[in-house]
Amino acid sequence: MTLAAAPARALRIGPIDLDVPVVLAPMAGITNTAFRLLCREYGAGLYVSEMITSRALVERNDTTMRLIRHHESETPRSIQLYGVDPKTIAEAVRIIVAEDHADHVDLNFGCPVPKVTRKGGGAALPWKTGLFAEIVDQAVKAAGDIPLTVKMRKGIDPDHLTFLDAGRAAEDAGAAAVALHARTASEFYSGHADWNAIGELKQAVTSIPVLGNGDIWSAEDAVRMMAETDCDGVVVGRGCLGRPWLFGDLAAAFGAESRAVDATLGFVADAFRRHAQLLVEFLEDEDHGCRDIRKHVAWYFKGYPVGSDIRTGLATAQSLAHIDDLLGQLDRDAPYPGADAEGQRGRAGRPKRPALPDKWLESRDVAADTGEMLRGAEIENSGG
Repeated sequence: MTLAAAPARALRIGPIDLDVPVVLAPMAGITNTAFRLLCREYGAGLYVSEMITSRALVERNDTTMRLIRHHESETPRSIQLYGVDPKTIAEAVRIIVAEDHADHVDLNFGCPVPKVTRKGGGAALPWKTGLFAEIVDQAVKAAGDIPLTVKMRKGIDPDHLTFLDAGRAAEDAGAAAVALHARTASEFYSGHADWNAIGELKQAVTSIPVLGNGDIWSAEDAVRMMAETDCDGVVVGRGCLGRPWLFGDLAAAFGAESRAVDATLGFVADAFRRHAQLLVEFLEDEDHGCRDIRKHVAWYFKGYPVGSDIRTGLATAQSLAHIDDLLGQLDRDAPYPGADAEGQRGRAGRPKRPALPDKWLESRDVAADTGEMLRGAEIENSGG
């Protein structure tokens, strides 16, 4: 593969210095300890946890407390929080800081999932400017010396954009950086990300880093986004699904030392096997780990000559030994398939009218009777 080349660039988020301006986007069910460790083995940057619901953290839900744990080798440690109540989010941040769970906290305001937005959460929340500003303000104060950042979308739909107001509000509240997924909630993950919006945000927010997210499928895309938008760094989500070595490509593209990758089928098979092993260790159960790796099969082997019988076997394997047997049947010398392995990964969805609370768009203020409804938005869901 041919890698892009760009001047060496670092990124500073509060007191955290990163050798390359690259952040792993939080993805529910994906960016657990196992995947973060694997990505780190190939590259550099900031690797963020799965999205954590603030109320579940405050209530010390067993699953949540396991998800916020980091491997001893992970540094800096990063956790993303989701919530709708300023007091609850602030308390969750205080727990993270007091108990030394992380070196960086990110707040999610980008989730487009209907069962979240119809309760006023996720990408719908920045429409309520006062509530958004209060959440960020309270979270920043609770974080103290720990840098707190904000990830958001352009807005609800083309007629209800929020990213410029939200970016300025986050900057004013003391956020250490803002990241923009350059789509609206109504677009979900469809179409093409509007990188022009990232450039607009960079012009509006001048005292803290602005990071761009959306349609970074390769190192070349990352270099081009930064050149076109003047953003300070990139946030990579779906582009690394089944390709954790993308972070090595990105490190090389931004001037850091990184080993060159020859992504033969044997190389990919070894990466898949390593991922499965890390999942077994993280989940402390071989059956559970082998079931969890199943969702990654199509992503890893996209474009490669892997027969349907082997793909089906990997998607139903219940042990590492079974996975080893199946991987042993592959032609390890099969070369990287080029364009067939490139491009979009993961589900894009289709543009659709966002589900919102009744009369949500009539005012940018929060009505007195919406508190209970907003609390209903605090459920586990994918990030944005």
